[in-house]
Amino acid sequence: MKKLKLILTILVAMAVLSGCLYPKAEKRELETADALNLEMIQKAVDQYREKTGGLLPIKTRDQNTDQYIRYPIDFEKLLREGVLEKYPANSFEKGGLFQYVIWKAESKQPVVKVVDLQQAEAIRELSIKKGVNGYVPLAENISGNIYKLAYEKMGLKAAPSVPSPYSSTNLPIVIKGTGEIVVDYSIELQKIVNEKKPKVKKNEDIRYLLEDQYPILPAFSAKYILNNDGEVAFFDDRKNK
Repeated sequence: MKKLKLILTILVAMAVLSGCLYPKAEKRELETADALNLEMIQKAVDQYREKTGGLLPIKTRDQNTDQYIRYPIDFEKLLREGVLEKYPANSFEKGGLFQYVIWKAESKQPVVKVVDLQQAEAIRELSIKKGVNGYVPLAENISGNIYKLAYEKMGLKAAPSVPSPYSSTNLPIVIKGTGEIVVDYSIELQKIVNEKKPKVKKNEDIRYLLEDQYPILPAFSAKYILNNDGEVAFFDDRKNK
């Protein structure tokens, strides 16, 4: 009897442990933009283009859509063409945090990248508050046409931010004078500028420093330049139209 109880105890413990561990492992998979999935989808996209005479497996979006999410991948097209067996587990379509997109769609070698949708969700929630109030209250001006949000007036206890897709830091959420809510990636850009000291042109959008280095695109953002002091600054689109 004691032996039977011991066996039952072990089985129950194993069941509890597996029940706890599996969701965590699955959660990590849903939250990780891993190289294997990117390589798999890139291969599928390349094969699709070969079979369809150069067409891209994308969903139709308006040209005014954010450039980083303008060409989302249509996995159904890849599945129907037989170049992909299943959706990647971390994709938005499967409950993951990433929207797979085609970057540089107009080039000869389109690249598969992803967009972290945590930013989109945070902006959506703030936009709901904007819709209720009719506007987003502005705090002090950061630079150019970019402002901090008067978050207290929105019923928030702290300034809104989102986890960076590139490091363990949090990125502030700010707002343009036009009312467009965006994520501020200047912290991450300044790191690259300080470490790699890239040569950039005057008024050149330096978001490519993130686009080139990471598989995750800096979506829902504003344009950045380097100022005369070599510091990352928002591009003032009011003065440079």
